[in-house]
Amino acid sequence: MPKEFSRGQRVAEQIRRELAELIRLEVKDPRVGFITLTDVEITPDYAHAKIYFTSMTGSEGLDEILKGLRRASSFLRRELGRRVRIHTLPELHFHYDPSVETGNRISALIDKALESDRLIADEAGGSPDGEEDGAPPTDR
Repeated sequence: MPKEFSRGQRVAEQIRRELAELIRLEVKDPRVGFITLTDVEITPDYAHAKIYFTSMTGSEGLDEILKGLRRASSFLRRELGRRVRIHTLPELHFHYDPSVETGNRISALIDKALESDRLIADEAGGSPDGEEDGAPPTDR
């Protein structure tokens, strides 16, 4: 049976979509530039929303991006009120989400470990799976 999404989850997703569009099309502050909204968490009473974002530049210039988002938050909240009909419009709190940066770092470490394993196997004269010539084992 498919999992049902609560109203809060649907509202949070709607807020994320609308804010992403507003930031992309309406916010003229160059500090906000190239960000991606990754998640929105909303309190049960809809009074506060944590908006998580990541930046194309990583954590460089994060202070300036946050200043730009905080400055635009009243505009974003007002425009959000025109697009999303809920009884309480949440206060917006922006937070940097380092998960993409962390994922890239972990991926690079895995790639480095795999390359190291390949080099060790090549030096030993075999492949990493234990076969001498790298060919699949045959039944004899």
